[in-house]
Amino acid sequence: MPHFNYSGYDAKGKLTKGNVEASSSAQAVERLTERGIVVVDIAQTEAKSARQRVKLMPLDSHILFCRSLASYLRSGLPLADALKILGKQSRDKRVTAAFNSVLAAVEGGKKFHAALAESGAFRETLWRVVESGEQSGTLIAVLEQAAEQFRMEDTLRRKIRGAMTYPIVMVVVGVGVVGFLLSYVVPKIAVLFTDMGRVLPLPTRILIAMANFVNTFALPASIVLLAAWLIMRYRGRKLHLPFMRGLRERLTVSLVMTHLATLLKSGIPLVQGLRMASSMDANPKRWLEIADLVKAGHRFDKALEKTGFPEEVVYVVRVGEMGGDLIDALSNVGRNNWEIAQSQMERIATLIEPAMVLTLGLSVGFIVLAILMPIFDLSGMIK
Repeated sequence: MPHFNYSGYDAKGKLTKGNVEASSSAQAVERLTERGIVVVDIAQTEAKSARQRVKLMPLDSHILFCRSLASYLRSGLPLADALKILGKQSRDKRVTAAFNSVLAAVEGGKKFHAALAESGAFRETLWRVVESGEQSGTLIAVLEQAAEQFRMEDTLRRKIRGAMTYPIVMVVVGVGVVGFLLSYVVPKIAVLFTDMGRVLPLPTRILIAMANFVNTFALPASIVLLAAWLIMRYRGRKLHLPFMRGLRERLTVSLVMTHLATLLKSGIPLVQGLRMASSMDANPKRWLEIADLVKAGHRFDKALEKTGFPEEVVYVVRVGEMGGDLIDALSNVGRNNWEIAQSQMERIATLIEPAMVLTLGLSVGFIVLAILMPIFDLSGMIK
């Protein structure tokens, strides 16, 4: 619960200062008044450090929060009461702390979206949506839409994670097997081959050179890679595979367009909606550029075309804009890109599995062949 520093006068008229714990500044004033203190100044303390300790809630918690809150608000409960119930229902202390932080800010007079933003536990996309819902008076509808978007994203993440589990296991097993052979088995056999005093076959020489390289540089390379990974994680950067670029672009377009359709349906103007929805893209500059072009008088489809969007997206938006049904067009664009992204993901997963098996088989096969070739030559000499 937040703490507040206060200054005021007691019943004897003496200036007094101190600290009080309360859920909001209003509650803090009430508690001090009960003590007979007339509050002159009050300010929350440690708010910044408390926000820094709060981590972003997982996606499933976002889904539960949006669905439950929308259900409570639809039943007629006030926002503060609904947040209190949500805080009591959760067994996760981190989630409960986030709900209590939002509740304290709302009871203190802040708007709901500002409370979500300051808590540090909720995605920017959520409090942006909530902000649009508060402005348009459709908070329940945007919460339900946000829950659906988070559900779609969570479903796709689970599918990608499940599809990549087998390839990752194969990579770990393959690296382990090949690393063991190169670092332990091959050096021992290489000594025997060297004592033969014969010119070894080319595959065997390549294998011995690889084993020497692994034994010399494996540990330093592992340390460098681990350090690079830790630095990237600390800076919040992610490693993206080149062949996943098209999939990521499809998902981004789907999320932004679906969110933009929700904002427009809530009564938010197109320019403002574009700026709000830009936060869902890792590269928000292009959406801000589109917003500036629309504000300057360009049609939405022309602005998309100028910033390099595919013709299929531009065409659907153009038809919807000229036909007076832009919201439905944006929903169609989002849905189509989402379905295509799912299809691409399933295709990639289907191709990766046999590719990993083939790569592992070829690697182990090459090592076995390189070891056996000198043995076959030696057996031929004996005969």
